[in-house]
Amino acid sequence: MDDHPLRRALPLILLSGLCFSTLDATAKYLVRDHTLLLVVWARYVGQMLIVTPISWHRAGPSFWRTNHLRMQLARSLCLVVATLSFFGALRYVPLAEGSAITFLAPMFAIALSGPILGEKPTRARWIAVVGGFVGILILVRPGSAVFHPATGFLVLAAIANAVYQLLTRRLPNDSQATTLFYSGLMGTLVLTVLLPVTGTTPTAFTVRDGIFLVMLGAFAGLGHWALTSAFLRAPASMIAPFTYMQMVWATLYGFLVFDQLPDALSALGMAVIVASGVLLLLHERRLTGTMSKDASR
Repeated sequence: MDDHPLRRALPLILLSGLCFSTLDATAKYLVRDHTLLLVVWARYVGQMLIVTPISWHRAGPSFWRTNHLRMQLARSLCLVVATLSFFGALRYVPLAEGSAITFLAPMFAIALSGPILGEKPTRARWIAVVGGFVGILILVRPGSAVFHPATGFLVLAAIANAVYQLLTRRLPNDSQATTLFYSGLMGTLVLTVLLPVTGTTPTAFTVRDGIFLVMLGAFAGLGHWALTSAFLRAPASMIAPFTYMQMVWATLYGFLVFDQLPDALSALGMAVIVASGVLLLLHERRLTGTMSKDASR
């Protein structure tokens, strides 16, 4: 029992959710007074400073060599689009509700798995997709705190994240250390070039803001390390449902830091989205288990 994979992976997956929620809350605080490009740049530079030595340690000096360079760069660019869209929307949308919408990514991944991977989704997967969109209709209703044009960027973030996930599945010949390295590469390179070109400079910059910018990168890097380490220690189907614990942290941060708490209908919409995602993951685990049994016969 002591060697059960979940026992070793669960603390890491919970730590990653806490790191990402802290990252999101910090970004929401910073984008109120600073440019979006600066905040996202700090997030990616910090991530690269942490994950690069980790990748080197795991895969050696050739950790950066990849068999799918274009795919890795396209995947990394999708993550940049997702981050820019999500952080930009957080300036106008409550943290908990915004986080819930981005959890539609697995549903979008199912819808896009046909054209990108050539897969045919099962009926249960389509039911999960419909359930997720019912949740977003409840959440993004006229009069709600999420009924704002910026919600479109949250949907874009979920779609970009879905493509990011699908492209990850098309990298079977690259090590996880290599993929971890490339995850933040495009964000670091592109935004480092754009900052001086766009004349992006901090506004009313304080020591506290500097500390928060450093925190962005630290929590991004630590979160990605913990997430990758968790998936190395246990099957994805076993630990993925625990990623939804991130909604708890997001709701707490929204209330404690920004004095924002979802109303009853918004909470219902969030619950429907999370339930659809969890049921989808449980279905995938059951499907994987069935396939394993059939293969062993």
